[in-house]
Amino acid sequence: MKSAAFDYVRAGTLPQVFELLARHGDGARLLAGGQTLLATLAMRLSQPSMLIDINGLEALRGIELREGRLRIGALVRHAEIEESPLVARHAPLLAQAAPHIAHRAIRNLGTFGGALAYADPAAEWPACVLALGGTLVLQGAAGERRVAAADFFQGLYTTALREGELLAACELPPAEADERQDFSELARRHGDYAVAGLAARARRRGDTLHEVRLVFLSLGDRPLRAPATEAALQAGPLSAARIDAAGTVLRAELAPYADLTHSAATKTQLAATLLERALPRLMA
Repeated sequence: MKSAAFDYVRAGTLPQVFELLARHGDGARLLAGGQTLLATLAMRLSQPSMLIDINGLEALRGIELREGRLRIGALVRHAEIEESPLVARHAPLLAQAAPHIAHRAIRNLGTFGGALAYADPAAEWPACVLALGGTLVLQGAAGERRVAAADFFQGLYTTALREGELLAACELPPAEADERQDFSELARRHGDYAVAGLAARARRRGDTLHEVRLVFLSLGDRPLRAPATEAALQAGPLSAARIDAAGTVLRAELAPYADLTHSAATKTQLAATLLERALPRLMA
């Protein structure tokens, strides 16, 4: 199948993008990496009247430390994150997650901001950004505003982006010296969407974990935190008994969606397995 007819503009400035978005409204779509959009165009799941190519906007590129935060531009490719020394040092969770994203050819083209804005609950970046306490920088004709990751992902493919806005960057707090980060997922084959995944971070002090964040992907309509399980893990030294107790709390806390090949019970068990495997790495 071929896409429906549409007009195409390669934007040269952000003001031009905002003017086109205002003029075309719901009929406009932004083209960055295109790894999702081009497929939906071909299947006519998306039929915009105007395609706005933003790949020429240098303001949306770059990975840098700015004012004590790691800032990653929306047009940064997945492969750039995978290879960045700054990311490896200050947000190792992202460096660990990147190789799980599809295949190298897609990581060379797909963009960080595109994946966050699309808000696929099976995607790696939304879970990572939520686990790290990230902030999304949104920009429109009226200027910038910042939204915490916890408030940005609002449902299936639904975010806090307003009409006429685009996602410009994501800002992350750099990892502390006593911080541990771990990413893992289970998929039928490498490059497939995850059946279940876990983005975890914590601060280790002796034999205890503090400030634990557990965010699961591919279990619901958005990345899901497990606050009761986090609290159980922080209640004292991380003994075998506490790990078992945390697994019990997690199984009671989660209510994952089933999919075409995996039941809710299977997904719950896979999530518990991921947690059990992650905890020794957080303590390492």
